[in-house]
Amino acid sequence: MAEHLDPLDELRAGLGELDTAGLRRRRRVVTTPCRPGTRLADRAEPVLAFCSNDYLGLAAEPAIAEAVRHGSQRWGTGAGASHLVSGHYAAHEALEQRLAAFTGMDDALYFSTGYMANIGVMPALVGRGDAIFADKVNHASLVDGALLSRAEFIRYPHCDVAALESRLAASRAQRKLIVTDGVFSMDGDIAPLRELLALAETHQAWLLVDDAHGFGVLGPQGRGCLAHFGLASPRLIYMGTLGKAAGVSGAFVAGQRDVIDWLLNKARSYIFTTGAPPMLAEGLLTALELIEQGDDRRAHLNALIARFRAGLRLRRWQLLPSDTPIQPLVIGDNHETLAVSRALDAEGLWVPAIRPPTVPKGSARLRIVLSAAHSNEQVDQLVDTLQRLESAQP
Repeated sequence: MAEHLDPLDELRAGLGELDTAGLRRRRRVVTTPCRPGTRLADRAEPVLAFCSNDYLGLAAEPAIAEAVRHGSQRWGTGAGASHLVSGHYAAHEALEQRLAAFTGMDDALYFSTGYMANIGVMPALVGRGDAIFADKVNHASLVDGALLSRAEFIRYPHCDVAALESRLAASRAQRKLIVTDGVFSMDGDIAPLRELLALAETHQAWLLVDDAHGFGVLGPQGRGCLAHFGLASPRLIYMGTLGKAAGVSGAFVAGQRDVIDWLLNKARSYIFTTGAPPMLAEGLLTALELIEQGDDRRAHLNALIARFRAGLRLRRWQLLPSDTPIQPLVIGDNHETLAVSRALDAEGLWVPAIRPPTVPKGSARLRIVLSAAHSNEQVDQLVDTLQRLESAQP
């Protein structure tokens, strides 16, 4: 008989393999609010963080905190039930109406997280006998949502419109759904949405856009990547997250009124979970006002992006092309990437190493994220330190 490992011993061996490959992940405990100057439980001195998705610097914004405080006094701390039982409050309703108007859509549905939105939307729209067409570097939540739908899962090379067109033309699926990030979370580039929408309309497909990293940052008044390209169509379904540029928590899906009504009735991750605390919806209403009025924040953020890219001059490492706050610096080897991240940490700069399977094998990188809360001097400090560390490499 084959010898069976004790389950705990098997897990320990697997963790050892992750260590050997430079792929084991560990958390760090933050002891201050989300801001560039951050304190960590494992360090005596503060660090300068370049890793948060707090693109507009709203996560510690006093006006939002005050709105949440006021919301807790009015609503308490919990929703008590799912939205379809008794957990849909006036604050939730006001937030959904505001989000729909802000994105130029008929209606919107508020989810607890972006992950829950994506794993709920796709199985509600397509299933067996249908097909999902997905960019190869889409976020994990889009991959998992596609797999849960049980539709045929067809992937196309990153931003390759011609490859997608050929796959759509060859498909005999009853229903077709194209899914893509708006801004790709590990590369920082923007999907060719104008071309993707044209294909969706030609092939009578839905186009689901996950704008987790574009909402609040791109487009007039931060209205997102669809507004950035000036796109509108009944075939568009728009997902935005509210824990990044909006600085709070949750996500929403916006689209045609009938589409949102269908999702309300069919998206299992919406139906079968307790509603988010209504006090957070109060905070998000304030956050939306700040996003809409945040042109100065976005102008400063864009100036920091240009400053960072103009200042960095590299020999071995590769800064990927990106006009968004996500600035990926590809180093390649897992262990070297970890070593550079630790060297930055030793100098008071927090830039985590991103490794497979989050990114393709051989493309381990530093995911540098800029925020409107950073200063010119802080960005210059990062540039100078990176230049020096790369020059010290053999």
